[in-house]
Amino acid sequence: MDFKDYYAILGVQPNADKKLIQQTYRQLARKFHPDVNPGNKEAEEKFKTINEAYQVLSHVEQRKKYDELRGQYQQWQQAGSQKQDFNWQNWSAQPGKGVHVQYATPEDLEDLFGSDSPYSDFFTSIFGQAPRSSGGRGRSTSPTPRRGRDMEYEVDLTLEEAFHGAERLMEIDGRRVQVSIPPGVRTGTRVRLAGRGEPGSNGGQAGDLYLIPHVLPNATFERAGDELLIDVPVDIFTAIAGGEIRIPSMTKPLLLTIPPRTNSNRSFRLRGKGMPHLGDPRKRGDMFARVRLVLPDPLTDEEVDRIRELISRRSDRSKGSPDE
Repeated sequence: MDFKDYYAILGVQPNADKKLIQQTYRQLARKFHPDVNPGNKEAEEKFKTINEAYQVLSHVEQRKKYDELRGQYQQWQQAGSQKQDFNWQNWSAQPGKGVHVQYATPEDLEDLFGSDSPYSDFFTSIFGQAPRSSGGRGRSTSPTPRRGRDMEYEVDLTLEEAFHGAERLMEIDGRRVQVSIPPGVRTGTRVRLAGRGEPGSNGGQAGDLYLIPHVLPNATFERAGDELLIDVPVDIFTAIAGGEIRIPSMTKPLLLTIPPRTNSNRSFRLRGKGMPHLGDPRKRGDMFARVRLVLPDPLTDEEVDRIRELISRRSDRSKGSPDE
């Protein structure tokens, strides 16, 4: 009997958490599912192996037993022993004990592979046989309801669409699907639309549709999570004497008070003027307005002469300081 490295089969590290194992399994299962690869025996065997690995690593007790076996088997190999000499009897499943099965039910597997066990000798020897459906060893006389596959689609959004939410009419596997994208999504967010994936068969439920948004760069705002950053031009007269300027936001123009003696790159927080929180658009992040000093346009000759006079006075005052 050959040892099965379930971590290598799923392509995860032995310290991977349950969430990562589940995500990886679902990605691989969608890729190698027999319905996606009809008549492809290699993909079918790959799907069986992936499912077997997941049944063990997704269950706390089964994973604990497997990790202990894996550690002892690796020590055995490192000692230079032959694999046929390994004492598998110490790890054999108790008679009559069945394995815990999740995600793919016994009915799902029997419907896919018939009465043949989809599990390897290694699996059944160590963990026991998975329970069979109530139909006995053969297929049931009535078709088993099958849930449709979950599906993923990427979609480009403007920052305005990410702020307000958006509607999309999408072409998915020959179907026109109207989808609603909620406010506050970020690039890489997985938006789940229940029951909008592949239709089920034999009365089974439809799968889910997952939209993966990509929020496009914006010419005015930079985004960091739910916060927005905007550079605002402030002329040097307003920066010196103070005043009010009008700046854009995602909803309407705002008045920003500039206090006297404001330096370049100073930032002002505008609370609640950022992006909405995904799941609760009533809550919003903050917007930060960063000052960028600019020359007034145009400057008159008289204004230039006055600035020169001011510079001269400041220079004379500096020369006449007490340090002389």
